[in-house]
Amino acid sequence: MDFSTIKNQMEAKDGTGYKIVREISADVRLIFKNAMTYNEERSDVHVMAKTLLAKFEEKWLLLLPKVVEEEKKREEEEAQARLDMQLAQEAANVKMARDISHKLSEVDLHLEELREMVVQKCSKMSAEEKRKLGFDLSRLSPEDLNKALEMIAQKNQNFQATAEEVDIDMDAQVSINQAVSNQNLGIGMTLPLKNLALLLRTTLRRSKVF
Repeated sequence: MDFSTIKNQMEAKDGTGYKIVREISADVRLIFKNAMTYNEERSDVHVMAKTLLAKFEEKWLLLLPKVVEEEKKREEEEAQARLDMQLAQEAANVKMARDISHKLSEVDLHLEELREMVVQKCSKMSAEEKRKLGFDLSRLSPEDLNKALEMIAQKNQNFQATAEEVDIDMDAQVSINQAVSNQNLGIGMTLPLKNLALLLRTTLRRSKVF
């Protein structure tokens, strides 16, 4: 370490220079202490280095209050910069959350439109279609009738095939209509045969088929 190196560090503009004044004072002390360490105590170099170090410490004490003030100001500026960055990040997060909420609202609206479209396309059965379905059910063979009951039970969790009377919401059985007409019912778990006759005694109060 020498004074030319200190000068270059002080004038550096590429980010490699001193960051704070205390770094300069530390290097100045290092120069004088090295001169004292590597030269005999009675030598001119040692004596001069010791003298200059003492004078430097006197000057440093005079500059120290100003250094402390500048350091405090620097810390406050850095703290304010961190706060500004934090506030900017929070504002960005709020904007992002608002944008996401807006997008989700648009998606919900689109889903509602799709739901309405599906409801319109899957409209309820007409009274004539209900009467025809009831007639077709009464003409099914015991085996196909049993499968019809199974399909109804699968589509309606509240359906109780073992009850004395069975209420069927005909509007919920649209998908069965074509299956009954084609006599091409899906195969699944078979219900007890004693329940086959129940469908013929079904009370279709809500749909008024009979």
